[in-house]
Amino acid sequence: MTNGEPLPSSQKPVQFPTQDPTRPPDATNSKPDSQDGPTLPSSDKRYLEANEKDIKKRVEKLYELAAELKADVDKTDSSKVLSLNLIKKTEEIEKLAREIRNRWKG
Repeated sequence: MTNGEPLPSSQKPVQFPTQDPTRPPDATNSKPDSQDGPTLPSSDKRYLEANEKDIKKRVEKLYELAAELKADVDKTDSSKVLSLNLIKKTEEIEKLAREIRNRWKG
């Protein structure tokens, strides 16, 4: 096809965008090195901090309930007695665990 006819689209040379090889690809969008991560607007940051505090508080409560449940199970002979208190406590633990999971997901 050297007779001046245009190349078919499958044989046309591919042109790649040119870039200065000494400059990183995102140098124009980079942030100063003093920041470790992306910056968030202050309202988002406050929301995330409050969310983290709430999750930590709920995890502490979950830990307390689990410890209480363990103590109750150790005291109860579950082969002879079905304790409604144990069932209610396990349901409360499950509910709290779901709340924590949902908070973590956002």
